[in-house]
Amino acid sequence: MATTLTLPNSRTESDGSAVIRVLSYNIRSMRDDTDALARVISACAPDLVLVQEAPRFFRWRKKLARLASASNLVILSGGATAAGPALLCSLRATVERTEDVLLPLTPGLHRRGLATAVVRFGGARLGVISCHLSLQKDERYAQGGMLLDRLARLGTPHAIAGGDLNERPGGPTFARLAGELQDGWVTAPWGAEHTWTPSDPYQRIDAIFATSGVEVLGCGVPLGHPGVTENDLRAATDHLPVLAALRVPASS
Repeated sequence: MATTLTLPNSRTESDGSAVIRVLSYNIRSMRDDTDALARVISACAPDLVLVQEAPRFFRWRKKLARLASASNLVILSGGATAAGPALLCSLRATVERTEDVLLPLTPGLHRRGLATAVVRFGGARLGVISCHLSLQKDERYAQGGMLLDRLARLGTPHAIAGGDLNERPGGPTFARLAGELQDGWVTAPWGAEHTWTPSDPYQRIDAIFATSGVEVLGCGVPLGHPGVTENDLRAATDHLPVLAALRVPASS
């Protein structure tokens, strides 16, 4: 049973650890109601947004920057240069480095990529990846392995990954990720579970994962969260977002 308690606010603890809010959101190239999209993001007050299907074509940087500004955030990495995944962050984040990664192209299928970064919040150092995995089962499974490899290569004591997996829990790729990482919803369910579709949510294909040292305080679709309305969720895009509150230990 998911808790309905309000998620903790972002803060830095006296020991250098940090409580952060992370949002994962497929924004469908901002083809829907962008004002509603910005309202949902702003109401969630995230420190990091793991975006999928960011704008990739004409003036894509300007469009993504406009969304970031309307949501009181800045662009961290990704977009067209990562084939769709992107990262936004609040000014609370100190950016160490970023890298946009293009995954191997399978002829006839859509190019996929990863938006990656290493950031600090207080004394906590964190690796971050946003992903949007393939619709094709075998390619998706291979990409799941590449995601885990890339997460390990970030070289941080703690890390998170999230995005649109195009697969339900129990599928081979979802299980591969959940076998190596904490599945936020399973670890500390909060809000609602299903992320697709907004008009009739019946399956969970979007998720936030964390390495073992990260404490998941709550994770789920922010239905009922202050400032997040069902009308805005339906109008913003064709996925529901996943919001997590995480406590990241200070790095030694």
